[in-house]
Amino acid sequence: MDFLRHMRQRWYLYLPIFAIWGLAYLRLFVDATPRVPVLFNWTPSLPYKVAILHKGTSALHRGDFIVFAFAGEGSRRYPGLAGQPFFKVVRGLPGDTISVAGREVRINGQLVGIAKSHAFDRQPLEPIAPGVIPPGRYYVQGLSPDSFDSRYRESGLVQIEQVIGVVDPLF
Repeated sequence: MDFLRHMRQRWYLYLPIFAIWGLAYLRLFVDATPRVPVLFNWTPSLPYKVAILHKGTSALHRGDFIVFAFAGEGSRRYPGLAGQPFFKVVRGLPGDTISVAGREVRINGQLVGIAKSHAFDRQPLEPIAPGVIPPGRYYVQGLSPDSFDSRYRESGLVQIEQVIGVVDPLF
């Protein structure tokens, strides 16, 4: 009872907390598209925690850091992934050849990663299918071996329409 009285008397102290919580809720469940140019990365997929977003897509190059809206098959199993912004590095361009031997994934013959057999929740993961990257699609990958990226069919290649922008990592 004392807490409620305290809240009523000092409602202005709790307003910022509720505003931040409300905005986080909207971003998570309504529209995950980044609206400000500063991004914060809380996942271990890349070593960078803060980055500047340059919206729009010019020609992407190998090694570019990008943010894209997730649209892979994994969103069927995990609906919360649909449209979520992912922060990855472009490793394969249209026309590059993807080859898979066992769980080793190569781009133009160069090893880019090893696909894990299971996700964190023990669901099986399949490596990406071998082939040539079609026009308008990109192979993207995190730097962590645990990153959920184009190594897996459930994530797949990223279409240029999914790309929100190119990112300059700060630290």
